[in-house]
Amino acid sequence: MKRSGIADLPLHGGRVPQWLAERMTRLGTAITETIIHDYGTSAFLSRLSDPFWFQALGVVMGMDWHSSGITTSVMGALKRGLAPRAHELGIYICGGRGRHSRNTPHELRQIAERRGFDGEALVRTSRLTARIDNNAIVDGFQIYLHSFIVTSAGEWAVVQQGLNDQNGTARRYHWHSALVRDFVAEPHSGIVGEHQGVIMNLVDAQAEPAQTAMLNIVREHPEKTLSATRHLRMPARHDVRASDVDLKRLGAVLAVAYERDLHDFTELLLLEKLGPRTLQSLALVAEVVHGAPNRFNDPARFSFALGGKDRHPFPVPLKTHDESLDFLRTSLDRARLGRPGNTSDQAFGKEKLDGLRRLERFVRTVETGLKPEADFDAIIKHEKAISPSLDGRSVFDDKRARPPRRPDEDKRGPRLDVKPGPRSLF
Repeated sequence: MKRSGIADLPLHGGRVPQWLAERMTRLGTAITETIIHDYGTSAFLSRLSDPFWFQALGVVMGMDWHSSGITTSVMGALKRGLAPRAHELGIYICGGRGRHSRNTPHELRQIAERRGFDGEALVRTSRLTARIDNNAIVDGFQIYLHSFIVTSAGEWAVVQQGLNDQNGTARRYHWHSALVRDFVAEPHSGIVGEHQGVIMNLVDAQAEPAQTAMLNIVREHPEKTLSATRHLRMPARHDVRASDVDLKRLGAVLAVAYERDLHDFTELLLLEKLGPRTLQSLALVAEVVHGAPNRFNDPARFSFALGGKDRHPFPVPLKTHDESLDFLRTSLDRARLGRPGNTSDQAFGKEKLDGLRRLERFVRTVETGLKPEADFDAIIKHEKAISPSLDGRSVFDDKRARPPRRPDEDKRGPRLDVKPGPRSLF
């Protein structure tokens, strides 16, 4: 076991508007299902435990590219979206922000009882990861969000976030039960069991390496521990700049979307007649699903899929958001079930999903072979010009009266980050 990464983010307050929260739930669920369909739950946990990939996921779903609210909104969206199909997909998300985090032990015990593995060991692991990041690592951050993700095989990941009152920043911590070497490898570690369910027991003699690793983390100086992990640092400014983006990678995405010959070929890859703006979005979604780990060191680039709620780099294009989701959702549903009386429907759905993989490979080929470079200022100008035609929307366009507040959510969507109370999460 190891902590797999850390992200430092400027602290943002407010809420995700309902029109975006609902779309994030549907799109995040579809992306997760696509990854599980192609690579399995283990690979999804491996991605989720990488701070750069996690940030790219939140950005491609339409959240602001650098906000600490990505953690709250992404985990909330995934928990809501995946819960109805948790047993079918074999993945469960427990905990959350504030009072929801304190429900984690109860949720884990319920899942363990149904799946046949050691719930008390998972509860102990949950508490240890929270306490290590909250207390053993004395870095000034107080944990206020704790999400524990566990598969039906007993493999787990943790995403949690802390607040630093003094400098107004948030720090996100990622954990994974495996020693991750590759995003698509089988990274199980210290898990044994029978067919009816994998048994995880961190106090078993065979778990001594995991116990030793935890003790070593506690004993090490915080700076050494933090420097040994992947560390994402986001700036305090809101605007996206050319220096934040790999312009060659973005240029390849724009080329396959807007260059006529490449656009026509891309349509063949996807077996779908799509407009250039939707192709641009799907190309970045495809990279989140299929891209290699080293492709996510510039998460701001993924804001060019669906913009951001605060208009950075441009308002969320609702038509494009819905068209991209429709492509994914339709492909997944047809690949999974097909339509009654149509035996070729399932195969067609799988072919459309495979089109995303081909699209990601094609963009990389264009990037390597043609080396296009995006004109950053021009693409921003273009996106803002076409925004009205795509139903571009931001939080600044919402003029509704403020509804009554509830502890964690109101009609405008899930809360983001506010100062946590003094009560301990665990």
